[in-house]
Amino acid sequence: MTEPTQREGQGEQGARRSHGGPGTRGKTTIADGVVEKIAGLAARDVGGVHAMGSGISRTFGAMRDRVPGGGKSVTRGVSAEVGEVQTALDLEIVVEYGVSIADVARSVRENVVNAVERMTGLEVVEVNIAVSDVKLPDEDDDDSDGGDGRNLQ
Repeated sequence: MTEPTQREGQGEQGARRSHGGPGTRGKTTIADGVVEKIAGLAARDVGGVHAMGSGISRTFGAMRDRVPGGGKSVTRGVSAEVGEVQTALDLEIVVEYGVSIADVARSVRENVVNAVERMTGLEVVEVNIAVSDVKLPDEDDDDSDGGDGRNLQ
């Protein structure tokens, strides 16, 4: 009967020795906001993406950008759910008139997946894209008016 106990003791001692290198000890947690920032920047890098978010969120964002210290929100139009090893993303974009929406969406997905997986090590299980508007060539940007709704051209 003492034989199994000795083997168990040796096994526990062996397990203590096989923890791996210092870089594998402990747990890394990545906040939703970190993934949202990475995804937002990656989506904005794609040609044909004019803006991120719905009209209302862009309007509020434009007002917030004018407040000193407000800064641009790179997470506007991006929502992430982050688990221990996987993440899922929802993006809301405005595309420029004349571009292929299917091609832009495909490029956004590829860019977002590559950036998030490379930087975080998380597996991106899905990137849902909602196209909320098309930027026409003769439309003013929400961000380019004088802040009071008047056009400054």
